[in-house]
Amino acid sequence: MPDRRVPPQLRERLRASRGFVFDMDGTLVLGDQHNHALRPLPGAIDVTDRLGERGIPYVVVTNGTTRTPREYARALREIGFGIEDDEVITPATSAVEVFARQGHRRVLVLGNEGLIHPLWAAGVEVIAPTGRPTADAVLVGWYPEFTMPALESACHAVWNGAALYSCSPSIFFATAGGRALGTSRAISAMIMSLTGCAVEVVGKPSLHMLRCAADRLGVAMPELAVVGDDPELEVPMAHRGDSLAIAVSTGVGGDEAYAALPAQSRPHLRLDGVDDLLSLLPPTAPPVR
Repeated sequence: MPDRRVPPQLRERLRASRGFVFDMDGTLVLGDQHNHALRPLPGAIDVTDRLGERGIPYVVVTNGTTRTPREYARALREIGFGIEDDEVITPATSAVEVFARQGHRRVLVLGNEGLIHPLWAAGVEVIAPTGRPTADAVLVGWYPEFTMPALESACHAVWNGAALYSCSPSIFFATAGGRALGTSRAISAMIMSLTGCAVEVVGKPSLHMLRCAADRLGVAMPELAVVGDDPELEVPMAHRGDSLAIAVSTGVGGDEAYAALPAQSRPHLRLDGVDDLLSLLPPTAPPVR
């Protein structure tokens, strides 16, 4: 832990948190660039088990869209996490809520089945990136199969009035082999450059994603503790919702990355890894009242 002298008021706020939001890659697990071959990071299973024993709800929030939320939950269970299907949230989850509020019913998707299926299940009409389509929105996710014809199709959709949404603004995400390039930002940048449109992020660090997590947990955003490894994702998302921002150094963000942030944008608490939470959380169940 960079500074083990945790102020009493910060320790108390952590212990009073009514729900936890955990990033996945680089915080709880590491895998390959396709989110396969996952392995838990030290203490990750113990921390989530501790919260379960204390009756404190948590969700795992990832900007990954290579799988559906249910498939991510299954993959986490296979490596030892006691997690339910509805305890994983992806940008597809928050996109469904955003599209419902905005009245977007026809969406051109630049992504694979992990992004497409949750939209289908919610009744969204998914448009393939071919030809010169009309759509209410264009949604960009993990899409290594991206082609120039798909780019042209997405641009025509935007020129025809579609709004542009991205699952993630990240250049990189953490894998066991080091940093891997995120496709959402790269593809969105091309569409923006060609069309002159703006982009709205539905994944982290947007308030859309944090609000989705808070609603899933039934907890107000200021009562959440948000734990992540990326100074450009989880920390600013936590600050936007007045949540407790906790940073770990097991992913893309080292100590120097957080030190470079303005004081008001830094995490409230910096840890070497999630295993450090074990010494900060009460070891036993709270007393019955």
